[in-house]
Amino acid sequence: MSDFARYFALDVPSLLAILAMMAVTYATRVTGYLVLRNRTLSPRATAVLEAVPGAVLISVIAPAFTTTNPADLLGLAVTLAMACRFPMLPTVIVGVAVTALLRHML
Repeated sequence: MSDFARYFALDVPSLLAILAMMAVTYATRVTGYLVLRNRTLSPRATAVLEAVPGAVLISVIAPAFTTTNPADLLGLAVTLAMACRFPMLPTVIVGVAVTALLRHML
C-alpha cells in the first residue's frame, strides 16, 4: 500500500459516522424545505432564518475569545477586522488561513 493510500484510508466505523452525519444534515435541510415550502414567512421569521448562519459562526468562533494562544487571538483579530468589511465566506476563508499560518509560525 502506498503512503498516499495509507494516509487517506478510513476505517469502517469512521466512514459510517461520516455517512450518518451526511444523512442527518441532508435530512434536516430537506425536512425544513418540505415543512415550509407552501408557507409564506413573516418578515420576522425570515430575519430569524437569515441570522442562523451568523449565529452558528459565532458559536464556532466564541471559544477563541477565551484562549491565551497568541496565534488564535491574532487570527480572531484578523477575522473580526475582515467581518467589518467583507462578506462571510471570504471572512471565514481568510480567518482560517491566517490562524493556521500563525499557528504554524508561532
